[in-house]
Amino acid sequence: MLIGLLSDTHIASSHETLPPQIKDALSGVELILHAGDIWIPSVLDELESVAPVMAAWGDDDMEADLGADRRMIKDHTLHLDGVTLWLTHVKPSYGRISPKENPYFPKPAAEDPEDLPDVIAFGHTHSATIEHYKDVLLVNPGSATFPDYVRKLGTLALLTIDSGKVEARIVPLQ
Repeated sequence: MLIGLLSDTHIASSHETLPPQIKDALSGVELILHAGDIWIPSVLDELESVAPVMAAWGDDDMEADLGADRRMIKDHTLHLDGVTLWLTHVKPSYGRISPKENPYFPKPAAEDPEDLPDVIAFGHTHSATIEHYKDVLLVNPGSATFPDYVRKLGTLALLTIDSGKVEARIVPLQ
């Protein structure tokens, strides 16, 4: 299964569209996950023209605009081809995978290694990273449209999941 991962698109107006390079890079994906800071539902509509979309709440997303959108994920746990994936906006911290409780990621603390996911997809920093922590793959795709808080082309990520194994790569947009 090929999954496209985006975050922090920060599109402010329905008159503004996603750059075509995003759809080109997502060609062939079976699912798109957006890790928050979407701002307006038309971004999800555009992405859904490529593949089904699920999204996490970002700290800048307004419930008035996105609250009734069926693509906004309330339970941030996905089970895909033998892989458990958590989708969140802010990276879990405090020395363990599970974050303290907050409105964007309402997961309880997971101290037992069997309770940890295989992958955590997150955003918020606008900087792309792939890292490992306690056998968990953490992937931040960066921002496709607002890297380093500058309006320009940035990055997204592609996840390949096959029979319980997952690989991630960052894709620079040009």
